[in-house]
Amino acid sequence: MLLKSRLLNSRLLKSRISVLLALVVLAFVAAGPLNAHETVSLDEMLEKFGWDFESTTIKSQEIGAGLHVLYGLGGNIAVSTGENGTLLVDDQFPQLMPKIRAKLRELGSEQVDFIINTHWHFDHADGNQVLGKEGSWIVAQENSRAMMMGDHVINLVFMRYEQKAYPPDALPVITYGDRMQFHLNSQNIDLMHFGPAHTTGDTVVYFRGHNAIHMGDVFNRGYPFVDADSGGDLTGMIHSCRQVLKVINEDTVVIPGHGEVSDHAGLVAYVEMLETVRERMLELISQGADLEAVTAAKPTAEFDEEFGDPTMLLDRAFASLVRELEAGE
Repeated sequence: MLLKSRLLNSRLLKSRISVLLALVVLAFVAAGPLNAHETVSLDEMLEKFGWDFESTTIKSQEIGAGLHVLYGLGGNIAVSTGENGTLLVDDQFPQLMPKIRAKLRELGSEQVDFIINTHWHFDHADGNQVLGKEGSWIVAQENSRAMMMGDHVINLVFMRYEQKAYPPDALPVITYGDRMQFHLNSQNIDLMHFGPAHTTGDTVVYFRGHNAIHMGDVFNRGYPFVDADSGGDLTGMIHSCRQVLKVINEDTVVIPGHGEVSDHAGLVAYVEMLETVRERMLELISQGADLEAVTAAKPTAEFDEEFGDPTMLLDRAFASLVRELEAGE
């Protein structure tokens, strides 16, 4: 009943996430002049975001018996516990691992047996560098493992972050192409990849017994970030969400990459927003509009109150759509 009541307040939760995203943008401005081409360290980036490991509290929410979501800094962590061990979906940061472990012990877990990375970005997978050394089996879509093996600059629009290659013991030891399945803790757990979306290696994780799906950053409680410089694709993000909607039902709990849990209706509204924004941007680009003109046209105007500041979406979606149009010529 607690989960149901939270889902009924989905609009309020979205509003809170929108406020948070707006505060993040304001934090950049408060930090002083920004160089969009500046490459920053993790500490510098955390400072600009106003994030602090020491003051972060790991909070948990029960989705069902043996399935929880942990909130901290970075991507939401899904935790499956039971007779076969512990499986995590994403693992945030090494600096938070003592706090994450403490929360896992509260849930009855003494060790992490499996980790599924929804993609390769640092705020979802850097915890691999601790848990991999301890013997956890790491699983990811094959493109994500390939990205983790090299150095890559992530264009966050306001700044650039260079994510260094992971050491061997932090790399996925099991990869898959389009689909994979776990049979664990009395659950059928499906891993699905529908092509380039947030990145080229996204995984959505469907806990069928709980009717709950973790979507990583393909779905967030605010405007998404499309990692266009690394092959991310706005059209692909819409396609991935549409494919998920074919799999789930109206009672499914939808766990986003960031923000409070949502539901089927929340995902439908998100997809409809993305489709509207994409259509408007494509029309403007086909008329010769550059990024500045597209931004000035405010193609997200009626959605901003709910989803937050659109700066990152417009910048990275523009790059994605221009690439798409050029490829179609």
